[in-house]
Amino acid sequence: MTAQTAVAPKAKRTPTPLHGVDTPTLLATINAVGAQPELGKFQFRARNRWLSGTHSRSSMSGFFGAGTEHQHKAKYEAEADHPAVLCGLDDAPAPVEWLLHALAACITSGIANIAAARGIKLRKVESTVAGDIDLRGILGLSKEVRNGYEAIKASFVIEGDATPEQLAAILEQATARSAVYDVITKGVPVSVEMDGSAKR
Repeated sequence: MTAQTAVAPKAKRTPTPLHGVDTPTLLATINAVGAQPELGKFQFRARNRWLSGTHSRSSMSGFFGAGTEHQHKAKYEAEADHPAVLCGLDDAPAPVEWLLHALAACITSGIANIAAARGIKLRKVESTVAGDIDLRGILGLSKEVRNGYEAIKASFVIEGDATPEQLAAILEQATARSAVYDVITKGVPVSVEMDGSAKR
């Protein structure tokens, strides 16, 4: 089932924006990409710079999509560090914590969009995301332990003008359409290389 078939039919009942979601633009986007699939090709980018120790800063300003380059309205930055117990200075969340944030944020935005498209007014959306990790992997102490999370659990509280079953269906659809959930659960090819232009 595509996002278009899942969202568009019920969205026709909501021609005006709802709780901050521009529903007409959402519908127009679904229809435009459905008619011209090439418009759906996007590339997001981040640039990272080491600051000190385990502390680094990433910036996100430009991306490609809908056939052209775009610029965010501002240059966004995100810092990451390790907590003191992991040999950092704890000047920012750990990289693996940003992954939990990305998952929660992606599903939450989906909930807002789908609820608006279905004409359901939301009052509250909150979540707690926890990931279990065994440091023996990343520290090279055991080949039997993976480097990353062994399990992630996300728990959502959703309140709105709908039945519990309708709200659960929105969460299910938002999870199924989440790009971050897809990357985490299905994996994605990742290449890491040394830039030949780097200076010594």
